[in-house]
Amino acid sequence: MRQVIRIIFEGAAQAWQQLMANKLRSFLSLLGVTIGIFCIIGVKSAVNSLEDNIRGSLSKLGSDVIYLDKFSWGEDPGQNFWKWMRRPNQSFQEYEALKEKLNTASHVGYWQFLGSKTLKWQSSSVENAAFLSMTEDCSEIFRLEFQEDGRYFSPTEFVNGSDVCVIGAKIAEGLFPEGIGALDKSVKVGGRKLRVIGVITPSGKSLLKIMDFDNAVLVSHTLARRGFRIRDGNIWVGKSTIGVRAKPGTDLEVVKDEITGIVRSTRHLKPREESNFALNTLTILSNVFDSVFSVINLSGFVIGLFALLVGMFSVANIMFVSVKERTNIIGIKMALGAKRWFILLEILFEAIVLCLVGGLLGLLLIWGVTEAITRIIDFDIHLSLNNTLVGVVTSIVVGVLSGLIPAVKASGMDPVEAIRK
Repeated sequence: MRQVIRIIFEGAAQAWQQLMANKLRSFLSLLGVTIGIFCIIGVKSAVNSLEDNIRGSLSKLGSDVIYLDKFSWGEDPGQNFWKWMRRPNQSFQEYEALKEKLNTASHVGYWQFLGSKTLKWQSSSVENAAFLSMTEDCSEIFRLEFQEDGRYFSPTEFVNGSDVCVIGAKIAEGLFPEGIGALDKSVKVGGRKLRVIGVITPSGKSLLKIMDFDNAVLVSHTLARRGFRIRDGNIWVGKSTIGVRAKPGTDLEVVKDEITGIVRSTRHLKPREESNFALNTLTILSNVFDSVFSVINLSGFVIGLFALLVGMFSVANIMFVSVKERTNIIGIKMALGAKRWFILLEILFEAIVLCLVGGLLGLLLIWGVTEAITRIIDFDIHLSLNNTLVGVVTSIVVGVLSGLIPAVKASGMDPVEAIRK
């Protein structure tokens, strides 16, 4: 154990002497390792941060929710575009059929985009707010959370089509000055006064604005049909979607099969006719992003690998020079009884220390860049402990590979010949 500790200290001391004696040469040699670690761990950190953000956005869709739509999330929108466009929108009658007949669902929701509206309150106004109509179960489908004492539509408000609405956080911020609550205030939407009963909690800094209600105003579907004269089949009525949340413990494939049978029956499709709708789940989008992130990570690894190869050969060159300069010292050590494995480990550990210095400089550079980017664009990019450990281990591996041949050469010297040089 003492010998190992001695090797570590002597190797570190020799590495420090090499760095101080030839600063420019050492800097240029370690630059390859620094750039390699920066490329590999930098890209990995950026991708991990991006992935965490996107995964967080996707989680809002719900892993146990099936979305009935005319577009498939797993296909390129550019392919068969007109095929998708010819498909009918989901109708309210289909929603009613699913709600009545589905045995494997805990909640069935129907929502419809009704265009953009301008909201007014006294002298304040917010333009281009997304106007959506929703059914009772949509609150559970989207897991809506509200600020303060806000709430969703009550069963009575939904059945009667009461003049109430739910608004997003950005709309509340734009309409009401600080210190004035939005609840129970009457806002004007499309020429109709609606009482605000809830403000949805902000969605946060999500890159994917999936299920983002920050700039939306929600009304009950009953009010949309009664007060705003929304009817299925109107050419100006926007896109509609049906969401089905499966009962706990129910296999989604079983739910899909049941939905398919009910919708095909409602649309009077013949047995041999292709289904003119798509059933989408979170798994589809997750698989798409998995492939994208894999390609980006691979690209960063390949770029960093070439930089590490350059750095490895540079460090190996330093070690060959170091061994040549200390040939007689190595011979004296061996003549005094130093074992060959002692010399090998000493040289090898010296190379590892040099690469660790380059790797730590790369990690320090990554930390500085990520902090700067986070402050400039207000997006959290972080250097995780896992990525830091990957960088350190990679530096050690590069050190072993770059110092192996010089170490073997040094440990294989003849003591007498080495002392003469």
